[in-house]
Amino acid sequence: MIGSIGSYSTAQTGGAAVVKAASATGRVSDASENQGASGSEGGGTLTISTLAQQLAASASRAEERDKTLTRSELADKAKSILNRIVGDSYDANKSIHDGETPKTSDPELLSRAKQATAYVNDASRGGHSVKNPFSGLSREQLTNIIYDESGTYTVNERHAAWREAYDQEEAWREKVVAQAMAEYNSTGKMTNFFKSVLDHFKELPAIEQAQYPKDYASDLQYKIDLDFNFRTHQAEGKGKDPMSLIEMLFEQRPQRNNEPPPKQEDTVGHETEGNIVPPNTAPLSLNGEPSSKLRQVEVEQCHL
Repeated sequence: MIGSIGSYSTAQTGGAAVVKAASATGRVSDASENQGASGSEGGGTLTISTLAQQLAASASRAEERDKTLTRSELADKAKSILNRIVGDSYDANKSIHDGETPKTSDPELLSRAKQATAYVNDASRGGHSVKNPFSGLSREQLTNIIYDESGTYTVNERHAAWREAYDQEEAWREKVVAQAMAEYNSTGKMTNFFKSVLDHFKELPAIEQAQYPKDYASDLQYKIDLDFNFRTHQAEGKGKDPMSLIEMLFEQRPQRNNEPPPKQEDTVGHETEGNIVPPNTAPLSLNGEPSSKLRQVEVEQCHL
């Protein structure tokens, strides 16, 4: 799931050689290409950007970590790390994090760390005047930064990466929920919605997948195979016997240990302006506050 950066290629942009680090999920984004990449127009001496090198090393460390830890151990590590970079521990040590600087004399790294701290503080106040230094990186690259414990990145840099990953996740959710509403209103089903959620889950790095219930993927696959019609309350999948909507969702919905039994309205959705709001199915793969725009669907499953 998490692949190390395997190759580099160059492209001419404005006469300069731009580094493109290819990973298992795609190339490094413009954010890393534009930080420190240089070279001659004729394809001579090439300098790989500092961030691209760091991302390659982070990917390698992540790959090794995922090979040596079990799924439950990955989940425990993720929980501990998130507490330190976005949870109560982060808040308790905020002044320390704001004063942290990389152990380097590299002006590029010092500048990036300073920008990350400025961005985090601005964003925490609801501001948008400071650019996230990791804006535009892929989900895999952001995850590798967030969970990298090598000291390569400051805590505020990892916090900034978490915010970018959170924003990307929220944007995806808004899009997929809108598609789910359209699907239901036209067909009475949410099968394609479940497929989109499952595909999204499968693309997540291993350490993020580990934060979901163990049966999360199989539960979604069951719903896909069921091909349930939420209007007729009939399962239309091949070889499936009809069952009621309530029976199907109560049987399949994962139960968290600290979660009270679901209310009927939480399980089957509720009516709003003539259209049903989809049940609680879209995932929440990042620790943090739920999106206010998605409160209409009351997304709660896998909220860590």
